[in-house]
Amino acid sequence: MAEENSINNNECYDLSSLFSSEERDFLIRNNGDKVNIKDLSGKILGLYFSASWCPPCRGFTPSLIEVYKELSSKGDFEIVFISSDRDEESFQGYFSKMPWLAIPLSDNATIKSLKEKFSVMGIPHLVFLDKDGKISTDEGVEVVMEHEAEAYPFTSERIDQLKEEEEAAKRNQNLRNLLVYGSRDYVISSDETKVSVTELEGKMVGLYFCVGPYEPCTVFTQKLVEVYKKLREEGENFEIVLIYLDEDDEGGFKENLADMPWLSLPFKDKKIEKLVRYFELRSIPRLVIIGPDGKTLNPDVAELIQEHGAAAYPFSSEKLAELAEIEKAKLESQTLESILVHGEKDYVIDKSGSKVPVSQLVGKHVLIYFSAHWCPPCRAFTPKLIETYHEIKAKESAFEIIFVSSDRDQPSFDEYYSDMPWLALPFGDERKAYLSRKFKVKGIPCLVAIGPEGKTITTETRQLIGAHGADAFPFTENHMKKLIEKIEGKAEDEEGKVETKEGYICEGDVCRKA
Repeated sequence: MAEENSINNNECYDLSSLFSSEERDFLIRNNGDKVNIKDLSGKILGLYFSASWCPPCRGFTPSLIEVYKELSSKGDFEIVFISSDRDEESFQGYFSKMPWLAIPLSDNATIKSLKEKFSVMGIPHLVFLDKDGKISTDEGVEVVMEHEAEAYPFTSERIDQLKEEEEAAKRNQNLRNLLVYGSRDYVISSDETKVSVTELEGKMVGLYFCVGPYEPCTVFTQKLVEVYKKLREEGENFEIVLIYLDEDDEGGFKENLADMPWLSLPFKDKKIEKLVRYFELRSIPRLVIIGPDGKTLNPDVAELIQEHGAAAYPFSSEKLAELAEIEKAKLESQTLESILVHGEKDYVIDKSGSKVPVSQLVGKHVLIYFSAHWCPPCRAFTPKLIETYHEIKAKESAFEIIFVSSDRDQPSFDEYYSDMPWLALPFGDERKAYLSRKFKVKGIPCLVAIGPEGKTITTETRQLIGAHGADAFPFTENHMKKLIEKIEGKAEDEEGKVETKEGYICEGDVCRKA
């Protein structure tokens, strides 16, 4: 059956056979006009399988509309919508936004035949036929997302050519091919004044990928503003260009730009999606450093700036080696107080809300527990940790746990903490962000073990307790080594993602189905 339904890329399809039925020899536009199928002869066609109920379809359709508008003036390009909508009202509502043709939803037989003929397993799905009715590509969604109208006429030769050009551009990367798009050869300032990209050439430039309302971006932006102003005051030839990723939030873009002292790509600029793919963006905030020669000097210095501020400049390999030595020295001199005491914040809280001085915890085995009520894997692990806590406390009083919450509001924190028998940072405490960065917390639940001398023993305590319970104690390096050897490779993959029995993966403050 799979062979019968597989696509024959060498077959030349007759358009009348594809699109017509006994009762119909036309396609329709959203205004009710009928277009004879024969009028499509000799045109490049996109067969767009989509539906209004499909979120990825609704996300892709605006991009396809932009491509269609750009190419329709050529006179040899058309798209035919093949709907998977479940009722006429949904079909009409979705089709009303489309400038191309469609097969009437009532023609179930033709729609079903096309899905089978082109092996449509999921939507959105886009097949391009050349002027002879032969398949150019059945990966049209990916092609349009990556190359947009530049992929016209959507042949394998054109796509290969674009890929070769992109590889050449990477080898010969410069600031202009990174930031210029079409006739736009400028970026904009906070008052939306145009600044020529030429003025940035020869400078060190940071490309700042972020969205406005996302808390990690908000926190990092504040730090980055401090660093930027300090470097400019010191006369450094350094500039930042904002790459704002939320194309549905123009108000947020303008608000953020007005508060930032640097430059930006225009809102919803075509270059943004290309840069996202070019730098293989996986997380935000991200600050890519482009050197004075236009080459990528460092793919992401956000963490370096959070840790070292302006001292991380100029982000060179020599500077990174220098910072690594500083970090090594910090680790060797680390104490519990250096981790937990920040200014006047020299305490944690107990169950009653009373302040417990950090000094009272010095000399103890301390676990720092990063967790949140909204996180299913966290709620699954906490009872195990409570049981382990009581078992360890029964044989070693010099042991404590400190809860560091990622909860979203005080009531959620209070409800979650009410079942815990240990200490905590107050909800919303700014030390949480510092601790998350220091211990490179990528997913929750996460449990960091600090020894009696105040040194970090392991950030993998959660996995050790999950496997061994109270037997994971004492958290000494030798004991940890023995336990880690037993479970090596079982608990965590190379990216630090942890899969729980519930089938979730937690990464950062996001828990998702595995």
